[in-house]
Amino acid sequence: MSAFANLLQDPPPTHAFELSEEGLAFAPVSEPGRAAFARFEPGVLLVSPVHDNIQHPQALLDHIQSLAPANGHRKRRAAVILPDYCARVAVLDFDTFPSALEEQQALVRFRLKKSVPFEVDTAVVSYVAQPRPANEKTGAKVEILAAVVSSEIVVQYEAPFRAAGFQPGLVTTSSLAALNLLAPDGISLLVKLSGRVLSVLVLQENVVNLARCIEMEGVRLEDIESVLHPTIAYVEDELKARPKQIWLAGFGAEAEQLAPRWENEWGVAVQAIRSRFGTPENGNTGLLGYLESVA
Repeated sequence: MSAFANLLQDPPPTHAFELSEEGLAFAPVSEPGRAAFARFEPGVLLVSPVHDNIQHPQALLDHIQSLAPANGHRKRRAAVILPDYCARVAVLDFDTFPSALEEQQALVRFRLKKSVPFEVDTAVVSYVAQPRPANEKTGAKVEILAAVVSSEIVVQYEAPFRAAGFQPGLVTTSSLAALNLLAPDGISLLVKLSGRVLSVLVLQENVVNLARCIEMEGVRLEDIESVLHPTIAYVEDELKARPKQIWLAGFGAEAEQLAPRWENEWGVAVQAIRSRFGTPENGNTGLLGYLESVA
């Protein structure tokens, strides 16, 4: 999934962390087999795109220092993988796309302005041009995958890592990092559950066609399916095909029960994503995906 690695622009970090409401996942990049997880007390982190996420910074700092104690005075580089719901990911189509970086940034920010609930002009924006699928309809000549996060929220996430002696150079979202665990073939869906938030990404081969992130009032099966039904209808209408595969993340043991139900419902193969570095769970799927990308 090299297209997504381009969203991660700084030199390779020495340590990688993923944050979620459940806790903090961690691994040294050179020793992915040492991946660990520290569970948060309730209320340490409350994910939102618009308000403070870190409710108890000292608790987060304590966990960082416990998982990755300082070794001398040298600054360490960290990959920081954020919860999906604190950011917005969008696929943007352009007839033409400027070559100058400043003009690119301005154009992407302009297109995102009406679709995000925070100030885009000062937000942290990252984007990459995606290869167009061979069967894509004529029209837009350039397709951009963009991720945007409020600058205030990014600063808040980074602060405890800086206090622990880390330089957080790489920042991405959990679902984008998790894409490195997939082996897409044709049209596929990543369906990722993290607490009360459901993320759904539609892919054509290695290209993201649609990204949805929904905060649900409940996490009942019918609530999840109420998101998936229109998503699959979109695939059939816009892409003129049915998905071949649904990849599940964050569903735990329920994945085994969901697989036959959704296979019968939509005629697709359904399976939980896997990693050679550990079991993908609610709070570490992005971390394991990132480790796959740099292994």
